[in-house]
Amino acid sequence: TNPKFTRNGYKTTFRVVADDVHLGGTLGRYAVKELKGKSIAVIDDRTAYGQGVAEEFAKAVKASGGAIAEQQFTTDKATDFTAILTAIKAKKPDVVFYGGMDAVAGPMIRQMKQLGINAKFMGGDGICSGELPKLAAGAMADGQVVCAEAGGVEGEQKAGMDKFRADFKKKFNADVQIYAPYVYDATMVMVDAMVKAGSAEPAKYLPVLAKTSGYKGVTGTIAFDEKGDVKNGALTLFTYKGEKREQIAVVR
Repeated sequence: TNPKFTRNGYKTTFRVVADDVHLGGTLGRYAVKELKGKSIAVIDDRTAYGQGVAEEFAKAVKASGGAIAEQQFTTDKATDFTAILTAIKAKKPDVVFYGGMDAVAGPMIRQMKQLGINAKFMGGDGICSGELPKLAAGAMADGQVVCAEAGGVEGEQKAGMDKFRADFKKKFNADVQIYAPYVYDATMVMVDAMVKAGSAEPAKYLPVLAKTSGYKGVTGTIAFDEKGDVKNGALTLFTYKGEKREQIAVVR
């Protein structure tokens, strides 16, 4: 989902999920407009993913008329956040955004509670896991966490996704993990281009693949822009209640 991936000018690269510009940007707007964040703190783990999504979040906060009150950094291996959280606490944050993964986010939420920081906690798909409540060891308040992941279906598209999930379970005796339907669509979009081109030769089907438009996939309608990114990619916003993940909305 790194935006740089499709900005290298490769003619062979396509992406069927929204990128981190879209993800971070959507969360930044949500923090200001929906959560009414007045004092917003940003922490990232200095990885390409964490830093990238945090930068896009901060940009969107500013573009939406909000302000970043504090910016701190950690690593993806850290376990003690006392110093950075104490610095953040002084700014009386109402929203804390973390760019990184759930293994760090969980203990961070726990330590925020210990320090008495009663802020909403936001992050991208890296924290948006079923494991987060366990990693936070009971420190998460209902509705405290707002996270987003690429993808999402709504309306009449739900039926197709539900059928895919049922078929997948029947065939593999396992539940769909988040990206399986996207891999399926990626494969079928290539097959569709090969059929239209009458060839499995990349030189012949690639130009057809690039022109994909209006393809009805299980994850939604697929069309690519000039970079090979999906047009109008969806994101799903989630929160947690009773330690279970709950969908808030699908946004584009």
